[in-house]
Amino acid sequence: QVQPVESGGGLVQAGGSLRLACVASGRLGNSYTMAWFRQAPGEESEFVAALRSGDGNKYYGDAVKGRFTISRDYAVNTVYLQMNMLKPEDTAVYYCAVHYSRLIVSALRGGNHYKYRGQGTQVTVSS
Repeated sequence: QVQPVESGGGLVQAGGSLRLACVASGRLGNSYTMAWFRQAPGEESEFVAALRSGDGNKYYGDAVKGRFTISRDYAVNTVYLQMNMLKPEDTAVYYCAVHYSRLIVSALRGGNHYKYRGQGTQVTVSS
């Protein structure tokens, strides 16, 4: 079983940076998709970023393009989300999601396509 565990959230001023980490316990195998979503109070879950095994492409939500970067460390089953130029509207609980296969591009932006999701980590950006 793959259970994602997030870390790295916190309080930061607007314009600052944070790096989130998601460790997927258990064996991922050679085919997987890992993603970040976020949810602010009273709002629906929003796609942030994703990557797939065997695929050099990275996928981003429109709200974070050019500011956030997703990356991975194969050796430790970890995916990172580097968040720069943070804005107050980035305030949310950030969730890591993992799926055992390479989701097609049209599906990886949908949180309901992922088999596993972590508990989330709070990111608060003050103005």
